[in-house]
Amino acid sequence: MTDPYQNNPGYGGPQYGPPGTGPDLNKNSGQQPYGQQSDPYAQQQQPYGQPAGYGQPPAGYGQPGGYPPPMPQGYNPNDPEAPYGRDPFGVPYSDKQKLTAGLLGIFVGSFGVGRFYLGHTGIAIAQIAVTWLTCGIGAIWPLIDGIMILTGKVPDAQGRPLRD
Repeated sequence: MTDPYQNNPGYGGPQYGPPGTGPDLNKNSGQQPYGQQSDPYAQQQQPYGQPAGYGQPPAGYGQPGGYPPPMPQGYNPNDPEAPYGRDPFGVPYSDKQKLTAGLLGIFVGSFGVGRFYLGHTGIAIAQIAVTWLTCGIGAIWPLIDGIMILTGKVPDAQGRPLRD
């Protein structure tokens, strides 16, 4: 066995493995001679005139880097029963937002707007009636209701949890 770190003059380089199993370095197969390497960073031409390396993304992709355009946030077309996703228990989210309903309940809850937004018309009318019949003292109910909506304790009219 020969030493792989010793140059063998008959083979043009170090020998790895038994003789005759490596590449035949005596033939010149159109490559650069040993010791003369071509520039590895030179641009090589690919078929159809496109240079190798980085370039413009393929046609049809609007995002940089060739990524397809993003979907709208929170929208899932693959699940028609839950287009806004599902909670950890598998219940589909509502199309109403928690923040919107809560702020409407806090600021204009005396008019039942937060509950009208969620689809609870009966509770909304009751909030209006209690606020007006108690000369404004009953407005504490819509205030607390708005806070409960913000904490996620109140579902929409179909019983679905509100989106964040």
